[in-house]
Amino acid sequence: MTQHDVHTTARLYLCTDARTRQGDFEDFVDAAFEGGVDIIQLRDKSLEAAEELEVLQVLNKVAHRHGRLWAVNDRADVASISGAPVFHIGQKDISLRDARHLLHDPTVIGLSTHTPEQVDAAIAASVGRSGLDYFCVGPVWATPTKPGREAVGLDLVTYAAEAMKRADERTIGGLLLPWFAIGGIDLTNVEQVVAAGASRIVVVRAITEAADPTAAAKTLLEALDAA
Repeated sequence: MTQHDVHTTARLYLCTDARTRQGDFEDFVDAAFEGGVDIIQLRDKSLEAAEELEVLQVLNKVAHRHGRLWAVNDRADVASISGAPVFHIGQKDISLRDARHLLHDPTVIGLSTHTPEQVDAAIAASVGRSGLDYFCVGPVWATPTKPGREAVGLDLVTYAAEAMKRADERTIGGLLLPWFAIGGIDLTNVEQVVAAGASRIVVVRAITEAADPTAAAKTLLEALDAA
């Protein structure tokens, strides 16, 4: 399995800031990877590009040690310079086509979706060698990490699951397009997300606010398995 394909087995995706206040970024991401997190995305709007690149050097080092993936959010220039294996874009960010033009091959590219139409477009955009590699559905519940973003609820999770099933049935051998539920997901509601059709999740506070990030990640994975 190549690095480009590793994301297809990922189940637990973490978004975190640079933990400037705590001053423990390297120890934190190390602990999260140790607990079983598959991908860690640095998402910190307060950082200037040079600062972000410095933090990403740390994330790259720790991810490499664990054999896991790391991601850059929004900034294609930062993703390109840092050599990020994963790049994530929102609906109002750079287009998939432009991102492919700017980034090193074979960067894994993911997209946020918030409506049924955007889910359908993401699935359609996955076709071909330069297509989309994964997408996220959410926010399932309102979250302070995305202020002003209206929650989409569990119905969109179910829609994505059914849309992917239809796409798999139309595609010989099935469509290799992982998708993740995101937004306010933690131990109190992960079972609902799985029941709605998701098998992969993105979390923030469930691990970033945990006293023991390793234990928090392990418990979330156990909950995914149990559900």
